[in-house]
Amino acid sequence: MSLNQKRDLSRRSVLKIGAAGILGVLGSSFLNTSALFGKTANAMGKEETNHALHNQLKHGMAHGYDPGTDSTPGLEAAVKALTAFDYGVVSKSLDGRTIREYSIIASEQEVEIAKGIKFPGWTYNGTIPGPTIRCTEGDIIRIKFGNASSHPHSIHMHGIHPTNMDGLEPVAPGDEFVYEFEAKPAGLQIYHCHVPPLVRHIHKGLYGNFIIDPKKPRKPAKEMTMVMNGFDLDLDGENEVYTVNGYAFAYQSKPIKVKTGELVRIYLSNLTEFDPINSFHLHANFFNYYPIGADPDARPLFTDIVMQCQGERGIIEVTFPTPGKYMFHAHQSEFAELGWMGFFEAE
Repeated sequence: MSLNQKRDLSRRSVLKIGAAGILGVLGSSFLNTSALFGKTANAMGKEETNHALHNQLKHGMAHGYDPGTDSTPGLEAAVKALTAFDYGVVSKSLDGRTIREYSIIASEQEVEIAKGIKFPGWTYNGTIPGPTIRCTEGDIIRIKFGNASSHPHSIHMHGIHPTNMDGLEPVAPGDEFVYEFEAKPAGLQIYHCHVPPLVRHIHKGLYGNFIIDPKKPRKPAKEMTMVMNGFDLDLDGENEVYTVNGYAFAYQSKPIKVKTGELVRIYLSNLTEFDPINSFHLHANFFNYYPIGADPDARPLFTDIVMQCQGERGIIEVTFPTPGKYMFHAHQSEFAELGWMGFFEAE
């Protein structure tokens, strides 16, 4: 019998009940946190998890889950991550080139991925996703990587660089390694751990965005970074929670404030494990989409939805013509109902 056949309660069976997804149940006022989420996800056996979920499901939940606006550490981390760019410590080489130095530490941390729900993550600098690294094409990047976890890890940067800087060699617990290379090409890249088994190291949280700005600056805009991801709470190879920047319904709880007529630029990537495709759909508006975004003068795709496979990324540019709340979410309905949903609020 397959693992999926043995499951008592899959994410899809939760959705078939008519609830607003598992988060609508787990995050509801009916949730007995002492029964379930007083523990972290990997501390629970499958039978204990399913039993607790069944106890909550009997209460039911109206369609249209409202996550509320209560401030939590996870929500605040997601709000902060939206506009947090790490430009490193800047210096100049003898030949006048810009050097950017970064410090990244891998460690095991519990992270809050929804109200009352903690995930036993493997993190870069204590967050999932890791910090958004930013530089300009041609800069010398120097990343001091320290492994403070109990597992071997690395940092594999997407882009063009020498193969000995590719992050294929594991860095043992307690050790350090310095990655150094010239940043190229311009566009949105990503980084992640490349130690086998990749499915585990990526799913547990070791990834982030890596922005290489073109030498010719892009047009001024309100900029933000979004990493689409998922979390498998019972470790069965299926995600039960989907998020942007690591927290379910973050930008539904706290809509993203924008101004009408203002250019908004979103650096969007997909690091969702276990699902081959994720997506971004914007309501009541269209946007320009630049795959990878290496050339600011390239002809964009004009659309209201894009799909990305794992590791794919691109740049969205959009303006909001009139005041109002513009919903955005994954166009896989179950992803949206399980946490991947938010709003832009144009004023």
